[in-house]
Amino acid sequence: MNAVSIQRRALIALGWSLAASWALATEVPEAQAAKARAVVQAQLDAFAADDARRAFLLASPKARKQLGTPDNFINLVRKSYAVVYRPASVAFLKPQLIDGLLVLGVQMTDAQGAAWLATYHLERQPNGLFLIGGCELVANEGRYT
Repeated sequence: MNAVSIQRRALIALGWSLAASWALATEVPEAQAAKARAVVQAQLDAFAADDARRAFLLASPKARKQLGTPDNFINLVRKSYAVVYRPASVAFLKPQLIDGLLVLGVQMTDAQGAAWLATYHLERQPNGLFLIGGCELVANEGRYT
């Protein structure tokens, strides 16, 4: 089994796992949904401005600890999440609560027109704010033109 085949099987398994989780998901009140969208949009705006510090501060404390520094973070996003770093288009999906975690899907297209799904995991902080705990990125099969 080659590396591409292993990756494809992993993505299929991830897709089935996400589908099963979404089936058990609960609806998010609009006020919380708006806050979640605002946090993700603020981070996308920070990337667009090459503001590593602001983008980094929108990550949860646990994520910041793993990422190390704002420069490490923005370099990782540039390299491994190019569509998140510079999306050509963004469309927010309806967020869901899954096992107490707010999950927000965001459809994105890159500069070449390829479609992507970014799944953000947002964590509520003790002060009530949401911060981004992580983002999974999966290429969609289609293209937008």
